[in-house]
Amino acid sequence: MILSHRPGKFILYTLLCIVALVSKNNEGLAQTGNPVFQYSVSMPAPANHYYHVELTINGWKKDTLDLKMPQWMPGYYQLMYYARAVEHMTAKDLAGKEIPFIKINEHNWQLIHIKNKPLKLSYDVKAEKQFVANSYLDSTHAYIVPASLFLYANGNLQMPVSVKIITNPQWNNIATGLEMIPGKKNEFIAPDFDILYDCPLLIGNLEELPSFKVKGVNHRFIGYNIGRFNKEKFMDNLKKVVEAAVNIIGDIPYNEYTFIAIGPGRGGIEHLNNTTVSFDGNMLETAEGMNKMMNFLAHEYFHHYNVKRIRPFELGPFDYDKGSKTNLLWVSEGLSVYYEYLVVKRAGLSDEKTLFKNLEGNINAFEDNPGRFYQSLTQASYDTWSDGPFGKQGKAAGQSISYYDKGPIVGWILDLAIRHSTENKKSLDDVMRQLYWQYYKKEHRGFTDAEFQQACETVCGNNLTEVFEYVYTTKELDYNTYLGYAGLKTIEKFEGDNSKRVITIAHQENTVPLQDAILRSWLDQ
Repeated sequence: MILSHRPGKFILYTLLCIVALVSKNNEGLAQTGNPVFQYSVSMPAPANHYYHVELTINGWKKDTLDLKMPQWMPGYYQLMYYARAVEHMTAKDLAGKEIPFIKINEHNWQLIHIKNKPLKLSYDVKAEKQFVANSYLDSTHAYIVPASLFLYANGNLQMPVSVKIITNPQWNNIATGLEMIPGKKNEFIAPDFDILYDCPLLIGNLEELPSFKVKGVNHRFIGYNIGRFNKEKFMDNLKKVVEAAVNIIGDIPYNEYTFIAIGPGRGGIEHLNNTTVSFDGNMLETAEGMNKMMNFLAHEYFHHYNVKRIRPFELGPFDYDKGSKTNLLWVSEGLSVYYEYLVVKRAGLSDEKTLFKNLEGNINAFEDNPGRFYQSLTQASYDTWSDGPFGKQGKAAGQSISYYDKGPIVGWILDLAIRHSTENKKSLDDVMRQLYWQYYKKEHRGFTDAEFQQACETVCGNNLTEVFEYVYTTKELDYNTYLGYAGLKTIEKFEGDNSKRVITIAHQENTVPLQDAILRSWLDQ
């Protein structure tokens, strides 16, 4: 279920119906329309980087309760071991009597003898690392990654939950994708823990820029210390980016979307109706800085389609213990890189030269990496949990690749192969639409490796085995065959004292009408 920021009677009624239905169908939950788990988060001494968390549990129907802290957060495919930041845990009944609990392992606590007993669990979470996948707190602002703060009942991720934020009275705002509870200040509700974990919170003296609408749907930009820049121009550009992305799929599946800027140098992670992003508005005064930022925001925005809804089968339901491994991050991430370039170009915010330069960056990074002889795209996707998103580092560098580099190149090859085979009547856009409407909208599930290839071949009308060899093997990429479909070619140069090979993209001479048509269509001309 997609939640918006602003409350409404219909949305609240729907949420309460979900709460009642979920409660009825879970043995361990109370038969009530209210969340069994109610969280309260306070920040009594923010300069010390500690959140204080209290969990009130009412009407648990079993004698024992296993509580777990997620080991990672969806969108960042690394184990984060959030429970290591948990300190000073206590459990008491409402009379203040201690309730025994057992720490089963690093991220799992078991409460015993609690059947039908209201209780309160208290603990502190240290939050001192500034990164998009980590909670952070200081005297100026707070950033909450819910997966790093909120325990869930083992086997009951589908239960409803509420969160109350007790914030510094000098801080003026909370930005989040969670739904506010009408009539309650700084209190939010989620129909399940997957939605809770999908909605970070940014708290502080935040600045919100004038919102815009696309197809009647509101889009917001709000952030902490966003800097000095031409904010009207920035929001106009961002609107064009959103419009170009929406035009690819043709549907807006949320009630409202928010870009949440958490500060510079902290990465970005996508969510269903929001994204949290690094942001430094001071870099936007140059054309290059604006292009990089628009690419970045286009990437994170397009992810609400490509990975949150157009998703690999393995990415939901999530395994919060071990991680959810998939071969298809080259689609989720690599194709999102490819589309960030196209979206910004289609938005009229970049030109052919910039588009080529972006793709050349990926080509050269991939070709300069000897790991291309050792690891396929599917292996890079699956092994990201151990290798990292940019491949192995340190002594093992050069033995793996990044799906952020090879993924967009293979996406481009796939796009051009489809355009050529269909005489420019179809493209990779048609594949993305088919995946969205078939698996997300109709079947309400993710797709498998085979189903992705099948969708591409159905749109193409031909077998694409040769292209998918670039996915499953380390076969060298034949750039010129596929770029040639659009009247393009690669040129190799050797530069510098070390004669480093540099690959650039150029136009062919003596092209035919189909090549010209494909190029114009691909360039959105």
